[in-house]
Amino acid sequence: MLWCFRKRQPHSTWNELAFLFWTVTAAVTTTATQAVLGINGDHDDTTGEWLNNIHRNRHEQTTRHSGPLLRSGYNEKNLEPSHFTSTNTKQQGPPSWEELDRRVVPSWYDEAKFGIFLHWGVFSVPALCSEWFGTYWRNHWGPCAAQIASIMNGTERPKFAYQEFASRFQAELYNATEWSRVFARSGAQYVVLTSKHHEGYCMWDSTDIATTWQWNVMDVGPRRDLLGELAQAVKKETSPHTGRFIKFGVYHSLYEWFNPLYRQDQSNNFTTNHFVTLKTMAELRQLVERYHPELIWSDGEWEAHSDYWQAREFLHWYSTQVTTGVWNDRWGTDTLCHHGDFVTCTDRYNPGHLVNKKWENALTIDKSSWGWNRLSNYDDYLTTKELINSLIETVAFNGNFLLNVGPSADGTLNPIFMDRLVGMGEWLAVNGAAIYNTRPWDQCQIEPPPSLPMKMTPFGKSPEGDTPSSPVVYYTRTSDLLFVHLTEWPPGNQILLSCPQPSEDTIITLLGLSDTTTDPLNEARPKSPTPSAALTWSVRQGGRGDPGGGGLLVTLPPLTPDIIPCQHAWVLQLTNVANLNDGHDNQATTIT
Repeated sequence: MLWCFRKRQPHSTWNELAFLFWTVTAAVTTTATQAVLGINGDHDDTTGEWLNNIHRNRHEQTTRHSGPLLRSGYNEKNLEPSHFTSTNTKQQGPPSWEELDRRVVPSWYDEAKFGIFLHWGVFSVPALCSEWFGTYWRNHWGPCAAQIASIMNGTERPKFAYQEFASRFQAELYNATEWSRVFARSGAQYVVLTSKHHEGYCMWDSTDIATTWQWNVMDVGPRRDLLGELAQAVKKETSPHTGRFIKFGVYHSLYEWFNPLYRQDQSNNFTTNHFVTLKTMAELRQLVERYHPELIWSDGEWEAHSDYWQAREFLHWYSTQVTTGVWNDRWGTDTLCHHGDFVTCTDRYNPGHLVNKKWENALTIDKSSWGWNRLSNYDDYLTTKELINSLIETVAFNGNFLLNVGPSADGTLNPIFMDRLVGMGEWLAVNGAAIYNTRPWDQCQIEPPPSLPMKMTPFGKSPEGDTPSSPVVYYTRTSDLLFVHLTEWPPGNQILLSCPQPSEDTIITLLGLSDTTTDPLNEARPKSPTPSAALTWSVRQGGRGDPGGGGLLVTLPPLTPDIIPCQHAWVLQLTNVANLNDGHDNQATTIT
């Protein structure tokens, strides 16, 4: 147990000596408990007991030695965050959610459009079913309960506990610089890593927070600051697609499955907040002060009100510490889909229509799991085309696209994830101008409208009755350009568009079709259009109900495989569109 005496920040107080004393006491107590239980006993009853004993020992000592435990900025007298306490004689409360929502959201987030989500932790060691493996196995529930039980009974000794997986979480092949380069190549503009999932294991050096003892990357597992390494590497990376530095953010679970402090507050109907005061706020504050994340993706909020989580106090403070920081909507039972710089509403959220409030579609490449899942097969992964189509739809409806990858316990990214990320990057290298720094077109986001009857063709979805057949298209725009996203190549090389009204000066080009410019990621591929690549178009009279239809008929060039600019989806760029700024705000839908 000598490793318990690793070097800490110098403190010339008796409290620090007391802290070291009860740290060793807790360790000895835990060791004795393990011996009695035979390493935690039967997992049916005691999987969480090992962690419970650790936290219980910590909590018992807290009442005797609150000084060192609360040294991360807390007021010992009332257990309230001292940095939230007003220095004025008249105590002022935190801003309301409405006041927080009225702040100007840093523009980088809306401009970025595309980010990478990473679910990585102790759950990556068993890698069975999903990142919820710990509670699925312990409580015998979930979509893979029978399969999990069969595998664990056949591979692990009796009374094996979930917490023992932590010693196998070594991340021996982890290279944060290589990861950051892959993410940059994918076209992502920000990266969000799980700092702590619902199991409570901290992915950073949290050893200064006493309530994380023996359940963080420095005490058990890789013995290195995994989050810190990635934060440093990502922030140094420049996107080849936009020329901007990539942003770094953290996911953080408010609640924990097995923590006795949280369960105590829960049993008190959340009228006490020991868990928040002694653990949650200390963790969040340390993450902000040490790593300066520009995005906080909160989760695990669904059992308690935001007042219990002290969310408004924290977010007000965070906005003063990281002025470019943004946050989501998962801060309490009263906030989901209502309050935050952007809303997520549900996992894999996609409203299917324009929403005024900024939102985010957090989508997994693995259709069922956020973490690495050894049970998944080839058909369980979304294709590159499916991902690109989802990105296009998300951006057209005012969302950001956060694509999730589940790294392996050894720190590697599975080749199927790499394939999807590289495919995204190749497409964005050609069509990024229609994604980054764009906004929805109020006049029209999708054509045909979702209510129009559709039929399946060999080329994908097409509206019934249209001539020529027109696949579903989406629109994005800048201040002077309109982009038309073709999710399928139209039969006969012609596409009929009813939303844009061209002027005499309208020029239509296909992004990437050019003989004079090249893609910086691949010199053999064209990048941006030039006037010489202008396409032929004409105006057809009539409406969608008329035979032959009416609108803007664009003729696309017959492209051979050696000159086609990209795969999966194609983008037309229109200049001088007559109705570009004829917005109809009533088409936008607010969240209810």
